Amino acid sequence: MTYKETLFFIGKCLTISHENRNKILVEDHLKSENVDWDAVVKLSTAHYVFPALYCNLKRANFLHYLPKELVNYMIHITDLNRERNQQIIDQAKEINTLLLDNNITPIFLKGTGSLLEGLYEDIAERMVGDIDFIVNKNHSLKSFNILKENSYSAHIDQLNDHRHLSRLIHKDKIGALEIHKELLIENFADEFNYDYIKTDSQIINEVNVMSYQNQLCLSIIAKQINDSGMHFKNIALRNAYDVFLLSKKTEAKKAFNQFNKLKNPLNNFLALCFEVFNKVDSLQYQENKETKKYVSIFKRHLVDESLGKKKYKNTSRKLFIKSRFNIIYKSIFNKSYRNWLIKRTSDKNWQKEKLIQLGFKKPKPNS
Repeated sequence: MTYKETLFFIGKCLTISHENRNKILVEDHLKSENVDWDAVVKLSTAHYVFPALYCNLKRANFLHYLPKELVNYMIHITDLNRERNQQIIDQAKEINTLLLDNNITPIFLKGTGSLLEGLYEDIAERMVGDIDFIVNKNHSLKSFNILKENSYSAHIDQLNDHRHLSRLIHKDKIGALEIHKELLIENFADEFNYDYIKTDSQIINEVNVMSYQNQLCLSIIAKQINDSGMHFKNIALRNAYDVFLLSKKTEAKKAFNQFNKLKNPLNNFLALCFEVFNKVDSLQYQENKETKKYVSIFKRHLVDESLGKKKYKNTSRKLFIKSRFNIIYKSIFNKSYRNWLIKRTSDKNWQKEKLIQLGFKKPKPNS
């Protein structure tokens, strides 16, 4: 299987709990015994959807088509992730209670918010990194200090104007915390922010989460804007899977109509979801010249993998250099930027990481 075939096969698999047409196609493929399971494991793991893949295949009663060793491995990884996610849920509920007791209402975001609200049939489906939540800007520092008073400590210094405060960790807790002041990088923060999402936030299972429409938007924003996906023109299946599930709760095609700067980047990602998940009705998007061009480039990079890798490397380098020049420029006029820049650039681990990121140094192979 080529990279494109593997990506599209996994994409269809992620929808089979809801899309009978894709379920039939996936079963036909499984019966053909032409699935490159090594490629499937590698790609689904890289995209953080390996447990979600297993859960969907299990619900469809397709596991008997898979090698037994693979099924056992999937069960093991999924069980570990389920256990971790239960700890994430418990920790988030503790944080919610702590902040509410101090008259601060957090709105939980991303994977944590989705777990708390019960978006997934099985909590093991979603792989979650940090526990993200947003509070009113006026409460961000207060929230930070309350958590520090409750045995959390700052993991790494963050710039004062970054969208979230420094990550907080607890030696006895599994999840690191990110207290957001903003949801987006500064160029787009005026369109999608705390004031915007709080108006229709909802209480589910005694915690505050965003409306389904805003959750769908943030699932795309996290990839397209904050992670510069709109420049790479690629897809992140973890984000795309959330978009697919949320498209069953809100009309995806109309979710971006109220935006100006954000509308096209979000609509373009929705177009990729539509293609990779095999033209699911709930993922219909607003087709225009930009989306046609965007999808065309995406498909070209899938077919010509060497071209895709080259473009990715060049784009990464350009974005990194641009961001560093921006920080250097700001450091001329802003003392906090100067102090942060001096501290970070003097860190040897940071230096090695950036040399690898720029392609000037190769990462060490895993031992």
